[in-house]
Amino acid sequence: MTQGAGQGPEAERTATLRDFRVPAYVHETGPYAGGTHPGNAVPTGEEAYPEGYTPTQRDLPVINRGDTLQLPVEPVPAAPAPQPATGPGPLYVVGDVHGYLDELVAALQEQGLIDASGQWCAGTTRLWFLGDFTDRGPDGIGVIDLVMRLSAEAAAAGGYCKALMGNHELLLLGAKRFGDTPVNSGAGTATFQAAWLLNGGQKTDMDRLQDHHLQWMARLDAVEVVDGYLLVHSDTTAYLDYGDSIEAVNDTVRETLTRNDADEVWDLFRKFTKRFSFRDEGGADAVRTLLDTYGGTRVVHGHSPIPYLLGEVGSEDGEEGTGPAVEGPHVYADGLAIAMDGGVTMAGKLLVRQLPLDN
Repeated sequence: MTQGAGQGPEAERTATLRDFRVPAYVHETGPYAGGTHPGNAVPTGEEAYPEGYTPTQRDLPVINRGDTLQLPVEPVPAAPAPQPATGPGPLYVVGDVHGYLDELVAALQEQGLIDASGQWCAGTTRLWFLGDFTDRGPDGIGVIDLVMRLSAEAAAAGGYCKALMGNHELLLLGAKRFGDTPVNSGAGTATFQAAWLLNGGQKTDMDRLQDHHLQWMARLDAVEVVDGYLLVHSDTTAYLDYGDSIEAVNDTVRETLTRNDADEVWDLFRKFTKRFSFRDEGGADAVRTLLDTYGGTRVVHGHSPIPYLLGEVGSEDGEEGTGPAVEGPHVYADGLAIAMDGGVTMAGKLLVRQLPLDN
């Protein structure tokens, strides 16, 4: 992983807009088409989703966090992560961060991975981020800077801090590289710039985005197996479209980004945006297909907030909610899938957990 600079200046937290609508090209039917996806009926007519494209923002309304003053997060006293006598250190995974730097720092401190000054203190611990570092929250670039810095500090201590490619990394890369260049969305003309803005893109992130951030994002792996866990960002089988091995998928994704073709990158973003393949009937079989192809005994993913997997979320009709109660990862699909997106963008929880899980 590329080593980069330390944290940039903290951006001022802005109020989160709830349920801003997205034009048809940002939506895509998934395995729940025609089903009972919470808070949403499948649209018809001219607003119908193009086949094979998963809804992004409309299916994931943001519950208003309120225009309250954001107070600094106080350091949480915690013992450093336990270290084995020999061999690799313990394995931790982090769900979607989406620019919530303060919440990430607090969660890492709570698990004993960083100290009160934000420095790596976990020795040989192995830490994996499951993608989606930016958009919707106030300081996506600060999050990337922190992860890049922890990568260097963890490596120096004999551990590591690594990250996977999320759909929002592809979205930000596309917005920066291609801007308003039209792409073939399958439902008319679309642009990365419009999709990025409508899916929580923050101007402060774009203003602070530098070449080393872009290079770091473009080189992220899409899939990895660690200690028998298949780590991916999205709960989809679309990874199978890019290769029948972990090496093939990761190489194909990097080569696609290197070619710098707007339509190819859009198609990659579109497929990484699919979701809910492991939910409901047939979900366990979808997980088994991935495990049989890439290895591992369980899939660990982010992308789809746990409140949506459980159906525990407010509606889109203006009803106010107090936020979903997320206490930890969600294990489902016959125990084969572990969901790690606690819904921090909707007043949920930013999850950092050690594998295997205690429960």
